[in-house]
Amino acid sequence: MAVVGVLALQGSYNEHMAALRRIGVKGVEVRKPEQLLGVDSLIIPGGESTTMAKLANYHNLFPALREFVGGGKPVWGTCAGLIFLANKAVGIKSGGQELVGGLDCTVHRNFFGSQLQSFETELLVPKLAEKEGGNDTCRGVFIRAPAILEVGSDVEILADCPVPADRPSITVTSTEGAEEIYSKDRVIVAVRQGNILATAFHPELTSDSRWHRFFLDMDKESQTKAFAALSLRSSDKDGENMPKNKPLDLPIFE
Repeated sequence: MAVVGVLALQGSYNEHMAALRRIGVKGVEVRKPEQLLGVDSLIIPGGESTTMAKLANYHNLFPALREFVGGGKPVWGTCAGLIFLANKAVGIKSGGQELVGGLDCTVHRNFFGSQLQSFETELLVPKLAEKEGGNDTCRGVFIRAPAILEVGSDVEILADCPVPADRPSITVTSTEGAEEIYSKDRVIVAVRQGNILATAFHPELTSDSRWHRFFLDMDKESQTKAFAALSLRSSDKDGENMPKNKPLDLPIFE
């Protein structure tokens, strides 16, 4: 049975643990680098991203987290976890913030504004419904939430949402290097890239378990690929150890 690690430094890790229990999955709280060795996948929960980064630094977790992500095991970041996984973050506090990286995107740390501007909305999620069943919408709980401004070509967009009218104006840097006001009427809030899943909202705060099931299916895919690769390597090795057939001595006619 797969074991799901939940980074338990700060934030909504208890809610993720409860969500995993509801669907009969074993979750393990992770606070130290060596604990990552005993899990098959990892959830990085929402919380206060700067505080989480300081605690991760204190426990020397960043190298182990980067190795875990780079090793191909499934990782899901919600809210602050999304910020952790992004290759680039803007709107961060003075002095910067260390990131785990791996997800080819640019994220704005507080795109939707302050705690007072937190909100809930229905999100259109056809790919989630196709994979896990149910309605083609889900409830998105956004708490002082980030948003994804840009994604790379290998990143699959799973959900976006309208930009609230009361959101503070955000200055972004264009591809030409000029600063401009973010003027799009929708913004990306859920993506997948290979073994990485990221949501700007909090599925663990709703009764909808499909996002957790979607993530678990990523774990099953990962294990299937690993088994296939192992079988292929074993087959190749067996082939190398097989005795070579000597060429037959053909008769020579003079």
